[in-house]
Amino acid sequence: MSILIAVSDNENPLVKDVLETFKAELPEREFVLSGDLFDRRAVSYAVSWKHKPGALANLPMLEAIFSLGAGVDFLFKDERLPDVALYRVAQDDLTFRMSEYVVLQCLMHLRDQRRFDLQQQKHEWIVGSTPPTASEVRVGIMGMGVLGTDAAYKLKTLGFDVAGWSRAPKSVPDIPVFAGEDGLEALLKRTDILVSLLPLTDQTRGILNLPLFEKLARDGKLAGPVLINPGRGGLQVEEDILKALDDGILAGASLDVFDVEPLPENSALWAHPKVILTPHIAAASEAVKTAKYIANQIKLLEAGKDVPGKVDRSLGY
Repeated sequence: MSILIAVSDNENPLVKDVLETFKAELPEREFVLSGDLFDRRAVSYAVSWKHKPGALANLPMLEAIFSLGAGVDFLFKDERLPDVALYRVAQDDLTFRMSEYVVLQCLMHLRDQRRFDLQQQKHEWIVGSTPPTASEVRVGIMGMGVLGTDAAYKLKTLGFDVAGWSRAPKSVPDIPVFAGEDGLEALLKRTDILVSLLPLTDQTRGILNLPLFEKLARDGKLAGPVLINPGRGGLQVEEDILKALDDGILAGASLDVFDVEPLPENSALWAHPKVILTPHIAAASEAVKTAKYIANQIKLLEAGKDVPGKVDRSLGY
């Protein structure tokens, strides 16, 4: 039986790293690439990242599909997606990288680093007022899964006043977690820095919009509320972010993901003085580590053991 690797671009150098790692970890298996000629009846597993719609159809022996990342929203865009078990990456490497990004951006906004960057370009030496301490700044994390929980604890270690929100009630030791629609409003009212680590589903698409920004706290120690989105580009309404920044509803934003990627050259986000922009690198895990993680998922599955990262199709993540 073979394993199909289905990605958007077979020429991407990372594909070679992934393929070589899989062959080393699962030497008894044959690996095939989408777009090549292969026996579709021999494919037992598929490993995918933004594959072309229909690329996973007509695989009669397919048992499971493994995402090469933490996200699986791209899978559900495929109307011909086979009805088999789905798994995503939930490894420590990815989790820790995401937390590093979140902590970095919270500190950047806490210490007003964007202002100093702009001053440096102009050769201006302006000290300004003393920033608040981390303990005086309230961080709200939307999405308290593995990523959100790890980020919450690391921010708390630095002294930030951290709370979270999840779709359903969840208990996280030492971190208050709000739930449901009413809980979201309660979280927003006590949030100076909003971090979005939600999965992208039909329910969450476009959730980061102007009405939501208007519910953020107005009594904080920062110049105003701040948005940090390293989660999914489809969560945010970019026109609303720009309006909120220009109208003073948001004082700043750190954006790593966008609805259209690469971000179009004519986007006003590129040059906005209140925006820190990065090219979807917040949790860019190493290809080799990711391939090893998925190879282990396959080994656990074949051994009849619990496999981490199983996707609940009814929830979309």
